[in-house]
Amino acid sequence: MKKTNFMSLISTAVFCFICWMLFVYPAFNTQELLVGALVSVLVAAFTARFFIHEKALYFFNPVKLFNLIYYSIVIFVKELFKANIDVAKRALSPSLPINPGIVKIPVNMKSEYGLALLANSITLTPGTITMDITEEEGNLYYYIHWIDVATTDSVEAGEAIKGTLEKWIRRVFD
Repeated sequence: MKKTNFMSLISTAVFCFICWMLFVYPAFNTQELLVGALVSVLVAAFTARFFIHEKALYFFNPVKLFNLIYYSIVIFVKELFKANIDVAKRALSPSLPINPGIVKIPVNMKSEYGLALLANSITLTPGTITMDITEEEGNLYYYIHWIDVATTDSVEAGEAIKGTLEKWIRRVFD
């Protein structure tokens, strides 16, 4: 089991406290802030070793934080909207034009957090499910179940499925 250092504990407590404040947003009073701080420190004491793997103050970099927020609000929402429209067209079409299959796509990412975020982003967009992440000969690959396999070429399929998601996630985590 990984030992928790002090900076990881502080970073996790600050993150938990920010989440606490977002949950109790209209009710900012002294009691809420004190209870939130206490709960945040307690949660951080038990979870910091699982939450922070490498750089404890990573998201306190304004550029990384801005890129994460921009990815979450603009990039992912745009890709989610496009995928929803595509799946809705297929579902409402009388002929139901689907060609389901599993494709293997390459992933150019170093961070475990980035790999997880990309896999979850792909899975959350309708029409695709990330089934597995494998490493073969030093390269990372996702196995994706795709509702309409347009190509079996792994690079082309990767571009169609990942779109701009991977580029923006690398800006945040790599």
